[in-house]
Amino acid sequence: MQEDFLHYIWKYQKFNTHRFTSSEGEPVEIVNPGQHNKNAGPDFFNAKLRIDGQLWAGNVEIHVKSSDWYAHRHEVDSAYDNVILHVVWENDAVVYRQNNTEVPTLEIKHYVDHRLEENYVRLLTSKSWINCEAHFSEVDDFLLFNWLERLYVHRLERKSQRIKELLRNSNNDWEAVLLKMLLKNFGLKVNARAFESISNSLDFSIVRKIQNHDLDLEALLFGQGKLLTREYEDFYFKTLKERYMFLRRKYNLDNSGVVKADFFRLRPSNFPTIRLSQFARLYAKHKGFFSKITAIDTRDGFYELFKVGPSEFWKSHYTFSKASKRSSKILSKSFIDLLIVNTIIPLKFTYSKSQGNYKEENLLDLIQQVKIERNTIVDKFISLKDMSRNALVSQGLLELKHEFCDKNKCLQCSIGNSLIIKK
Repeated sequence: MQEDFLHYIWKYQKFNTHRFTSSEGEPVEIVNPGQHNKNAGPDFFNAKLRIDGQLWAGNVEIHVKSSDWYAHRHEVDSAYDNVILHVVWENDAVVYRQNNTEVPTLEIKHYVDHRLEENYVRLLTSKSWINCEAHFSEVDDFLLFNWLERLYVHRLERKSQRIKELLRNSNNDWEAVLLKMLLKNFGLKVNARAFESISNSLDFSIVRKIQNHDLDLEALLFGQGKLLTREYEDFYFKTLKERYMFLRRKYNLDNSGVVKADFFRLRPSNFPTIRLSQFARLYAKHKGFFSKITAIDTRDGFYELFKVGPSEFWKSHYTFSKASKRSSKILSKSFIDLLIVNTIIPLKFTYSKSQGNYKEENLLDLIQQVKIERNTIVDKFISLKDMSRNALVSQGLLELKHEFCDKNKCLQCSIGNSLIIKK
């Protein structure tokens, strides 16, 4: 038995009766169980109870055993002087406050349906991939989708904290934050850190000044990314290097802290050379990029906005020394989908909230237009239960796995709750 389970029972009043008797033989009526306190101090604040006909207002402390009161040294802690009821699974000791007055005790194991206890123990002692793996398919579709929707919004809230930090560091320049986030995500998983380090080495004011000159912007990104350190005879390479050396002197640039991008185990279309060139062309094409993003609410609108390829040289090359069959190398829809999920929606979410015009339904509609992300976690969940195939579901499943399943938070999970109370 764990205290978390007892907190859950008390908070949601999962009893098989409403008629209670304290260990002292006094009738107890729960008027209000109180507010759950997850910080230091009693477990529930501002409870209202009627004990032996007398109405009391105060705090409730919960333990597996009564003797835990002494194990936790509550008898010498004034924070527990206002505890009006000690709720325990097993009453094995009489407990007293600091002023030596006895605390009424309610032993609840006789008031809980033992099927509830059995479901909880079975769930929390599972050795499966997730605790509820054997029963995940039984979860109601409506409950599951609504929980995944809530989890997705929770995920956006967490990402929003990082965006707010970027804003503070850039004097609330949304365009600068967009560039940092977008460039990082252009690197995908392999080169996210490298591309982020490029953005960290630059002041966005420099990008603003040269944004009309796509060759200079490309030279800036390649040079700061340490991709111009070797020598090649190609005219394009020499031009890039010459432009970068000029920009380096003019703006006193330093790239000593930049992480060099990786080519290993990447598809050629994801080589850092291709992605940086596409990024440069994107920014050269769109002025006031952030305002354009905030004005678009559809997936097709973003497909059109991000419809860009690399500069001419890269249409027939993957590296400075490796030629390829000529192709447009325009950003794919699947790549743009990743940008919508990881950059665009979190930014729109944070910005709209800061402006006081947040409309949850618009963002939920947009994320559901994007195809589901496929990875080992999402694929495993889908193998357990068929569900809608869109990015809201995949993002919600990732949040579910990392923030609830991996942390054994079944009692705080709608899915876990539904399985625990199942008859």
